[in-house]
Amino acid sequence: MSDQITVQSYNGEYTVNFIRGGMDQLNNNPIKDAIYIVDKNIANLYNNRINNVLNSRVLIIEANEENKSLNHFPKYVNELVKLNVRRGQMLVAIGGGIIQDITCFLSATMMRGLPWTFYPTTLLAQSDSCIGSKSSINSGDVKNILGTFTPPKNIVIDVDFLQTLKKKEIYSGIGEMIKVHAINSPKSFNEISNTYEEIVENFDIMEKFIFNSLLMKKKLIEIDEFDTGLRNIMNYGHSFGHAIETATNYEIPHGIAVTIGMDIANYFAVAIGLSTQEHFKRMHSVMDKNCASYRHIKIDTGLLVSALRKDKKNSSTHLRLILPDQNGKITIGLYDSNNALTDTIDEYFSKYSKAT
Repeated sequence: MSDQITVQSYNGEYTVNFIRGGMDQLNNNPIKDAIYIVDKNIANLYNNRINNVLNSRVLIIEANEENKSLNHFPKYVNELVKLNVRRGQMLVAIGGGIIQDITCFLSATMMRGLPWTFYPTTLLAQSDSCIGSKSSINSGDVKNILGTFTPPKNIVIDVDFLQTLKKKEIYSGIGEMIKVHAINSPKSFNEISNTYEEIVENFDIMEKFIFNSLLMKKKLIEIDEFDTGLRNIMNYGHSFGHAIETATNYEIPHGIAVTIGMDIANYFAVAIGLSTQEHFKRMHSVMDKNCASYRHIKIDTGLLVSALRKDKKNSSTHLRLILPDQNGKITIGLYDSNNALTDTIDEYFSKYSKAT
C-alpha cells in the first residue's frame, strides 16, 4: 500500500500521509510558529506523548456539537488573538470532525485566511471527512448551515490514535466507510461487507480500508469539489442520518445515524419501486450489524420527518434524497414529503427498531 494520497483542489494540491507514530514526530519536531487546536479528550489521553504540543501555543476545545455553534466563535477568536496569532501562521487541528470543522472555519475567516494542517484522531475523520475541504458550523437549532471550502495544506493519518477509541466510535467510522464503498460500486460494498468483522478488530486491515475509502472519495471531490452536482451523492444516508441525530438529540453517533439512514433510504427505495427487496437484504445485513447497539433507542418519526424537511439540500418543494436503484447504483432524486414517506419510515421502525 502506498503511504500517501495527493488530492487536487482549487487552492492547490494537498497530501494525505499515512504515518504510524505521526503524533510522536509532530511532538518531537513541532511546526514553527503554529497554533494547535486540540480536542480536550486527546489532550487528556495523550498528555505525555504530545507534551511539547500542549506546552506551546494551544487552544483546547471539548469536542461536542454545542462547541461548533456560531455563538462560540467569538471566544475562539479572542483566544487566538491572546496567543498572538499572525498572518501566515499555521493552525494545526488535532482531533475528530468537530475540531476539523472549527479549525477549518477559523482558517477561512481569520485574517482573511490562515493555512491549516490536520491530524485526524477518529476513524470517521480519518476515513472520510479529512478530505474534501468542507467546514460545517451550526447556528441556532440548524445543524451545519454555515461553512466554507478551505482545504488543509497537509493531513497526517496515524492509526495509533484509533487504539483508544470506544467501540461506538469505531462503528461510527465504519458507517462512513460502508457509505463510500456502496457509492463506489456493488463490488466495493460486498468487499467491505464481507470483511466487516476483521475491520473492527484488526488495525492493519482497517488502515487498508481507510486508504481505499479516501481514494474512492478523492475521485468524486476532484470532479466536484464545491458540491454542486456529482459530489451530492456522498450525502447517501446523510439526509435521514442528520434527521435521526436531530430527532434523538445526538444520542446516536453520526456514522451510526448515517448507517441507519442508509438502511432507511434503501427501504424507502424498495417501497417506491426504485430498488428491489433483494438489494435491500444484500445491504441490510452489514448495516444492521453496524447499528445493532443503537436499535433500542426510540426515534420519533414525526421529529425525524420534520428535521428531514429542513435539510438544506432540499429544493423549495421536494426532498432531495440519495437512493439505490434496482442495480444497486446510488442515485440522486427529488421526492415528495408526504404521508407515504412517513408511513414507510414507521413501517421500517416497526420491523427493525428494538425500542420499547
